[in-house]
Amino acid sequence: MRPSGVNPDDLAACRALLCGGSRSFFAASLLLPKRVRDPATALYAFCRVADDAIDLGDDPAAALHALNTRLDAAYAGAPAQNPVDRAFAATVKTFSIPKTLPAALIEGLAWDAAGRRYQNFADLLDYAARVAGAVGVMMAVVMGVRDSTSLARAADLGVAMQLSNIARDVGEDASAGRVFLPLDWLQEAGIEAAALLRAPAFTPALGGVVRRLLDEADALYARAESGIFFLPLDCRVGIAAARRIYAAIGAEVAAAGYNSVSQRARVSGRRKLALAGLAVKDALLPAAGAEAPALPANLFLLRDTAMEPAVAPKAIVKLLTMFERLERAQHGLEQDRSLA
Repeated sequence: MRPSGVNPDDLAACRALLCGGSRSFFAASLLLPKRVRDPATALYAFCRVADDAIDLGDDPAAALHALNTRLDAAYAGAPAQNPVDRAFAATVKTFSIPKTLPAALIEGLAWDAAGRRYQNFADLLDYAARVAGAVGVMMAVVMGVRDSTSLARAADLGVAMQLSNIARDVGEDASAGRVFLPLDWLQEAGIEAAALLRAPAFTPALGGVVRRLLDEADALYARAESGIFFLPLDCRVGIAAARRIYAAIGAEVAAAGYNSVSQRARVSGRRKLALAGLAVKDALLPAAGAEAPALPANLFLLRDTAMEPAVAPKAIVKLLTMFERLERAQHGLEQDRSLA
């Protein structure tokens, strides 16, 4: 389903934008049904434009002001007259996406513009919740999922993806004057952030910090996997593929000895196809961990978004299990009758 009121030409412009600058999303989105792929494209295009406005602009403060003005206009039903803003405005209206979610993303971008650093892992999770957890929750909403447990897993996935990106981009970020690794982790490893920024270089100690971050990401990917089973059936493979592809970034970093300073991990197109094939299993089999509590950093994203269903996910699993047992029992009874 195309978001109500969206001009097909506007969606085409959003797709072209993402095809050139967000290839991992574009590849994974091809596995989503059109009813989800179109609104997801509109959302990601706005996120991409917002990110570029901060990263590539000459005046971050002015760019942030302009972004907030555009967000207000979109939610007021009078978006700026460009394809991305028009498609975004129609999408948030159609799916009743709380303003809290894109506003959180812009807040995270403001932290980027301010050059904020993160003293500990909890602080880093606060950042990741804004720039990526919020996107995960918006994706769940356009799929038609709004129970708190499923939204918590969607936010886990977004945060895990962001941690993978940070682990991959240590050298690139340092060369640009940015450090996202928790400062207390660096200190424990005997690394001064100022020295890393002054002369980015890989050391075994830095590799240990990157490994620690990827371990945290892997734990969140495992939690996120448990939520895939509760998505609509036609969405599961696409999200499972995205989870596997982003997790593979960390695997590539690990294969390079956790050196993400002098080289940048990439997942080949062939590898992405193989991972998409493995995602089919993830889509069909429930995984443990669905009932894990939401990360504290993500709670504010769920507060205005969650709408509890009449039947909770855990009860759905029990119901499906009961039906499966009844079906097996019926099948066995029919076999007995055929032998009589």
